[in-house]
Order: sequence, then structure tokens, then C-alpha cells
Amino acid sequence: MLRKHCQPLRDDGVEKAKPRPNAIFSYSFAYAVVHGAFKLVQFSFIHTTNKRCVPQGAPKSSFLQGLSMIGVQQIDRVVEVVEETLKGNTVRFLQQKKEAGKKIGGASLRLPKIRRNPLIEIIAINTGCLNQCTYCKTKHARGELGSYPPDEIVERAIQAFDEGVCELWLTSEDTGTYGRDIGTSLPELLWALVKVVPDGCRVRVGMTNPPYILEYLEEMSKILSHPKVYSFLHIPVQSGSDQVLADMKREYTRGDFERVVNFLRERVPELTIATDIICGFPTETEQDFEETMKLCEKYKFPSLFVNQFFPRPGTPAARMTRIPTQIVKNRTKRLSEFFQSYFPYFDRIGLVQEVLVTEISHDRKHYVGHNKSYEQVLLPLKEEYLGKIVRVKIVETTKYSMKGEPIIEGTSPALKPCLPKGAISGIPMEMKSSKYRIGVALAILLAIILRLLWKFFMI
Repeated sequence: MLRKHCQPLRDDGVEKAKPRPNAIFSYSFAYAVVHGAFKLVQFSFIHTTNKRCVPQGAPKSSFLQGLSMIGVQQIDRVVEVVEETLKGNTVRFLQQKKEAGKKIGGASLRLPKIRRNPLIEIIAINTGCLNQCTYCKTKHARGELGSYPPDEIVERAIQAFDEGVCELWLTSEDTGTYGRDIGTSLPELLWALVKVVPDGCRVRVGMTNPPYILEYLEEMSKILSHPKVYSFLHIPVQSGSDQVLADMKREYTRGDFERVVNFLRERVPELTIATDIICGFPTETEQDFEETMKLCEKYKFPSLFVNQFFPRPGTPAARMTRIPTQIVKNRTKRLSEFFQSYFPYFDRIGLVQEVLVTEISHDRKHYVGHNKSYEQVLLPLKEEYLGKIVRVKIVETTKYSMKGEPIIEGTSPALKPCLPKGAISGIPMEMKSSKYRIGVALAILLAIILRLLWKFFMI
């Protein structure tokens, strides 16, 4: 049987089914082909709605015995898992994908998907990582580095822009490691991508760890200054203490991190650096924490994610003696209060900025866009702004965002209209043939039969 949690599908728009106490499956995954596209066939799943298990991280756990499982690297085989499980078989696809004996990226980038936001395409450029961080479980689940070929990433980007997408996010556990296993690099990929990005569209580069960007600082400063790339980078430092970083096995020093930040800030106008801090790592002393405070006071990061240490089973850090909870809470509170004490946008009122508008705010009172520095700007609810670059005058600022007053109507990218919300992206042209349509009809019939059988056995 499938366990509940498979984040990659949910990130691509798959909705979780309502749990039933006597259900067999744990998420809504099976695909049936309908009207020339893939349509989801919902199943209700195991009643563990608040658990967040990663099968690869603990495949021998007692509560997983006798259950079919599919890992994050094998998500494109989910239909096979469902079909075999419905036949009464137990199957497990947890291994890393390999080609010619070498690990490759995870699920195919060519898989059809439902975008959560039709204007934003998210592409995982690699899976796994090169680190051995003592507190992290990701390596257990994702394994060693596996990069997607550059041509596949570029191909997917072209298809996304052809479907009306205006913003491209490149993600992975560590984008800075991209290509080290296939003889290329992140800057080379980015230069290839900007060649196919239409005017009026932008690319956001995801998280990168300090050691893997150090050798590319000159190239990264150039690419982050490109008009089609956001001047934004998420570089998690985790601690300002060299001793704690060594105990975490982060493979860099505070000086390395500062060298990255200083170099990029000097060369990239209005660069935004986001970072993460872990408070209360088992070996963190008061002096170590003070070093972290000094680092944050020095740079006053506009985006600072503060986390308390949590021991993940099976990791080296979980076997270390923990710091008393109250001390960890006090450190977290102190750092969080410092972050709340300054306002990075206080001097922006009156500035004119160009903002790419891509979504609606949670309170549904504003459209949300981002300027070149990937800073959040709120605009009035005017439908013609969505998916366009709008020139605005900043009239109000808060801790986390700015409000802009449009002074010039939005400039549309040279794109086709975006797909409707909930539409399927990435359907190959060959799927429109007559043979394919026969397959569609058979798939629909099979889906109906499975649904009827399912309801019959659930009564």
C-alpha cells in the first residue's frame, strides 16, 4: 500500500483526499487519461494525515512492514504501484535511478503535471546532495547527487513558456552542486536558460550552500545581474560559529560564507540574500550563539529563517546530548526578536520599480509581485496586471513587503495565454493521435471500473 506522504506530487498540484478510517491507500495518485490529458483518479488513503514519513529514510520501520512504498526518486512509477497493490501485491520502489550504472536525476521532467500557479513553473534541476550534515535526514531520502541533463531542463523551460508561464523557479536540495556529476555547472545551465527566457519573464535560483558556489562567484555575480534573473539567492549559513559548523559537517567556515555574501553584494546591485539559522544544535555554547547573533547583526538579512534544532532519528546529531529546551527557546526568541527589530524596506517609499505580478495575496485583497531583487510588492486587484511587469511607485512599506501604486500599465511578455488553473501541463503532441484517443477511451473505462470496484469493496 502507499503511505500518505509524497510531497513532489502535491507540489505539482495533486490534492490530498479526505481520510477514511478503513481506507487502503494514503494519497490521491492514480492517473487515467481523459480528453487528451492525464486526469487524477482519487483514492482515499491510510488515516495518517498529520504524519510526514519519508520511506527511504526508514524503510525497515515496523509500521511500514507489508506496505507498498514509492520513493521520491520513483514518483513517475506511481501508477504501477497502485495497480500492483490493487492486485494484492506488495511492491517497493525506493532505489535511486541509475543509467549505465550511474545515478541520474529523479522522475522525468517530461511528466505531465498540474501547476499550483499557472504562471509559475518549478523545475528540479538535480536530486540528492554532496553533504553529510550530521543533523539532516535528506541524504537518507534523496541519496547522492543526480543532475538532470541541461537539454532536458531547457526543453522543459521552453515548454513552460509556451504554456504561458512567466516565472521559472529552479529548485533542488542544493542548486550550487548542479552538474558536478555530469561535467557541467550551475552558471552554465543558467546561461543556457536565459537564452530561451522570453522578455518580461524571470528566473529564480533556489537554495545553494556556500562551499559549492565559492568557485563560481564571478559567473554567479554576472548571471544574478542579468535582467531575466532575479537578484536573489538563498544561502543557508545555519550558524555563525566555526566550531558548530564543523560539528554539523557543513564543509565551510563563517569566513567562507562572508566571502560569498560580500563578493555578491559588491557586484550585484540590490541583491537579496536569504539565510537559515539553527538554534540549539547540541554542541552550541553561549559563545557560539553570540557568534551567530553577531553575524546576523552585521548583515541584517531581509529574509531570515530561524529554526530550533530537532533530532531526526538515525542522524549523528540525534545521538548527541541535547541542550535544555528552555535555553534553546530563549536563543530562538532572542534571534527572532532581533530579526523583527529592523525594517529592510524603510527607505523605499517614493522609489519606482518594475514588478512581475504572479499571484493573489492570501487575504485576496492584493495582487502579489516581485521586483528584480525578489522583494514582495503588493498591487491593487486589477486583473490586467496578472502575468505582466508593472511599473509602480512604492507608497508604503512593512516588515515583509511593500505596496506599489501603478504608474504605467503592465507590459505583457510575448507569451501565449497561460493554462487555466488545474489544467494539465506537458502533454506530448503524439498523445493527440487516433490511437491515443482509443487509449483515452479505454483508460476512462478502466478508471470507472476501478472506481466502482473500490466503492463496492468499501461498503
